[in-house]
Amino acid sequence: MYKKISWCFLLLIISLMLGCQRQDSIPKEKDLMQVKSARGEHAKKIIFLMIDSLMSQAINKGIEQQELPTFQFLIEHGQYYQNLVSSFPTMSVTIDSSLLTGTYPDDHHVPGLTWYSSDQKKVINYGTGPMEVFKHGIDPVLADALIHLNGSHLNRQQPTLYEDLARHGLKSGSVNGLIYRGTTDHTLSVPLWIQVPASLPKEIQVKGPDFLALGSLSNPLEGIKKLPDGITRRMGLNNPYSIDTAKYLIKANQLPDFLYVYLPDLDQKIHKKGPSERNGIQEIDGQLLTLLQTFGTPEEALRKAIFVIAGDSGATQILPAQSDPVIDLPAFFRGDHVLRPGENLSQETDIVLAVNETMAYVYKLKADRSLRDMANALKSDPRIDFIAWKENEWIRAVQGGSFKELAFKANGRLTDPYRQKWTVEQDAEVLDVKINASEGTLAYGQYPDALQRLSGALNSHPGEFLVVTAKPGYELADRSSPKHKGGGGHGSLHQTESLIPLIICGTDQKPQYLRIVDLKAFVLDLLIQPPQPL
Repeated sequence: MYKKISWCFLLLIISLMLGCQRQDSIPKEKDLMQVKSARGEHAKKIIFLMIDSLMSQAINKGIEQQELPTFQFLIEHGQYYQNLVSSFPTMSVTIDSSLLTGTYPDDHHVPGLTWYSSDQKKVINYGTGPMEVFKHGIDPVLADALIHLNGSHLNRQQPTLYEDLARHGLKSGSVNGLIYRGTTDHTLSVPLWIQVPASLPKEIQVKGPDFLALGSLSNPLEGIKKLPDGITRRMGLNNPYSIDTAKYLIKANQLPDFLYVYLPDLDQKIHKKGPSERNGIQEIDGQLLTLLQTFGTPEEALRKAIFVIAGDSGATQILPAQSDPVIDLPAFFRGDHVLRPGENLSQETDIVLAVNETMAYVYKLKADRSLRDMANALKSDPRIDFIAWKENEWIRAVQGGSFKELAFKANGRLTDPYRQKWTVEQDAEVLDVKINASEGTLAYGQYPDALQRLSGALNSHPGEFLVVTAKPGYELADRSSPKHKGGGGHGSLHQTESLIPLIICGTDQKPQYLRIVDLKAFVLDLLIQPPQPL
């Protein structure tokens, strides 16, 4: 899912800095003086590896073909789950926010990689793709990604895992995590060649965990260890940077109690070639082996640390161009003024689009138009999976290419597998909900934890808007959205993009439920209880 902040860096590199040199810098951060766990060497630390777009199908196929010996070792010596439920929309900033707060977007307030702020009357875009970044403007995109995402967009009333660990006197670290808010002061150092065109300050003060490495913006190992953080290496937002940083902390015996390590590289390959791409996961397998060997042997690694390895989202195979896989959203509203990327809002603006690949928010700005009317304009296209919106206390969802409609609301007589209670009416098959009225239960089919996840997106920020998703094989688009014909895409509620692998090694404990929002509590339980002996 690497359509993120690094897009901004890449654009600046291509357009402004070919042939320019990186500034020399002396590290101002004192992370290495404050990161080491106070619990001692005999308490197991947790290393959480988030592998962007890692899918269980790729793991299983690779092991079957004897291509992934490290994954095979970890699975044979730990717990392996193939059905961890991601957040929604299935986009990295939203997923990471759910992981680190233990909540869905209705509580953490990061609705997607792009969304519309009715308070600021502008589209928030953290870096969806090169054309959209140029049209929205490099300055606002970088400001939202580097300053506002962690500073104000992420709900300050919802404590992050890093903040909770600090309150318990525990140390934590983040390597290339885009959601990193904590309690320790850090400085992001913005290179001159980004400052000038983007009107950014030379330094940005942020709050993070005890150890914060974010590419070349925050490199606590500057002058200590050479890391791949140059212009041609996406400013350090790459797997080798992440792995090498974690290896240094292990070798130096300076692991915090919890270390989050983000590995972004696989996502690019999945977007380009689709979910069947195998070279990327083979590279990761080798990188994981070097990480384990830093402890001496892989067996020793599992004796000394707890490893949690997860994907953030799955991906659907987007059909080739000849199959017409791109759903052009502005085409459904030809009689309306749909805000163009980079255009300023005006009194003439009727509709705003925020496209997150296979999911989109469609905002209604005029009072004389109903959300149902807008949904009716979309539902005739059989490539659309469903359209949903809030209507008083209810959430309504209509199925694309049909007249079927579902209505649901929180609380009621039906209990789902996560002990959440609901009232459901009309066509439950719209979201593939299986109802057992006699037992008062409901189960989920193709859309895991569908009611809570969809409700989370629809209540994630103010405004009147639709949530639209595409059927597997298709993706949504605005005028300059990135497209992945013949490649891979994600964003939707469907299980193909929502179910991800989870590997846990070094402990027999497991999360209460297999959802990304339950992993924060799992980590806290592991660390706050009496230390596990080595």
